[in-house]
Amino acid sequence: MVKTMASKIEFTAIGTFHSPQVHPYEAGRQPDEFHSAGYIELNCGHNFEQALTGLEGCERIWVVFLFHHNDHWNPMVLPPRGSQKKLGVFATRSPYRPNPVGISCVKIKHIDKLKIFVEGADLLDGSPILDIKPYVAYADSFPGIEPDWLKNAEKFVIDFSLEAQQEIQWLELQGLQQLRSFLLHQLEFEPDNSRKKRVKPEGQGFVIAYRTWRAYFEIQEQHISVMKIFSGYSEHDLAVSEDTYQDKNLHREFKKLFP
Repeated sequence: MVKTMASKIEFTAIGTFHSPQVHPYEAGRQPDEFHSAGYIELNCGHNFEQALTGLEGCERIWVVFLFHHNDHWNPMVLPPRGSQKKLGVFATRSPYRPNPVGISCVKIKHIDKLKIFVEGADLLDGSPILDIKPYVAYADSFPGIEPDWLKNAEKFVIDFSLEAQQEIQWLELQGLQQLRSFLLHQLEFEPDNSRKKRVKPEGQGFVIAYRTWRAYFEIQEQHISVMKIFSGYSEHDLAVSEDTYQDKNLHREFKKLFP
């Protein structure tokens, strides 16, 4: 149920989005190639099987969904890139809206009964789905049209050192699937902006935080090198039995392999 300023409008979700992206900071700012695949699972018993007829012929779809983590809205927000001052929420794609409704244009991989498998989605796991519409290029695409605050956003090229690649690959094998995509979308624009992300200077570069993990990176002109991944726990932290995030054993193994 969504409440508007003047009246009450009721919606019933048609399904749910499922993805490894659970936390808000893991989702992309917009759909992009950095993010993990997921799938929309439509509710059964509503004749949605017929409603999907012909969708296999669509390469992309618009997904209308709810920002289910948000319980408030902000009239002024700081955009994730391009502007250093707050703008009205209606001039941005911020999720903190009067009605928490989002749209995302995602690529279809395949459809299996009531499951629509997609890639490049910026939705979080558990997002209620309100509607699905086909992407139509002649009506939906206006190349070169951007809001003023985005026009001067400078994009960085990102690479990973051999050490960082090995560390990330090992962590991915242990189930930490979102670290790589997090770094790619967080560092692509304004990588050293501490107002918009958990980043701080260190030595000749910077450190950015992802949950209990840290990544050290250096900037040269429009190029970023992620040099290494390391634990956010000190030796004292790991000696304490309390394990809020249930990941201290993983950190201990990581430190043995990558001292």
